[in-house]
Amino acid sequence: MTNQDKINQIEAYVKEIHNGDSSGHDWYHIDRVRKLAKMIALKENADALIVECAALVHDVIDDKLITDLKEQREQLEVFLLKTLQNEDQVSFVFDIIDNISYKGGNGVIPSSREGKIVQDADRLDALGAIGVARTFAYGGKKNRSMYNPDFEIRENMTLEEYRSDKSSSLHHFYEKILKLKDLMNTETAKEIAEERHHFVETFIDQFMKEWNSIE
Repeated sequence: MTNQDKINQIEAYVKEIHNGDSSGHDWYHIDRVRKLAKMIALKENADALIVECAALVHDVIDDKLITDLKEQREQLEVFLLKTLQNEDQVSFVFDIIDNISYKGGNGVIPSSREGKIVQDADRLDALGAIGVARTFAYGGKKNRSMYNPDFEIRENMTLEEYRSDKSSSLHHFYEKILKLKDLMNTETAKEIAEERHHFVETFIDQFMKEWNSIE
């Protein structure tokens, strides 16, 4: 089985899992992250197969999206072992996806070049116009208000606090999104992040201008 055959099988597997998602973690998010990661991997001279595999499955065992983490993890491991037919590659992929999440600022920097690239690609998709749209989509899914001026911006959160609903979508920009530019690992991602970060800042300025104009 060729590498492309393996990718095609993983793609079909992931599409089925993320089909119908309305939280901003749908198949199109996965595909954007995959394409960004492939582009960065080419420039950073990384293992293209590992990067693409990890990008494709990076949300399959995300604890904010699923309830039975243990079962989903076991299913993914069985599938990847059958598809990749290489235990070292499967371990590499799991090491990446286990260490790319933001987790309220308490995440880690992946040790491998490939892990850094997938983390960058995922974080780039949280910036820019699409990042703004995804923030409000996820907030709506979690029953968060669009904006609540009574909330305070939270710093130094535990994972439980970060995942709680005691925030608004606009606050999320300050609690996570605006911090991502300075957390990029690769030079390629840093360059892309600049423009997207600026767009988020401009959006917030306009949002607050409109919000305050009716008071």
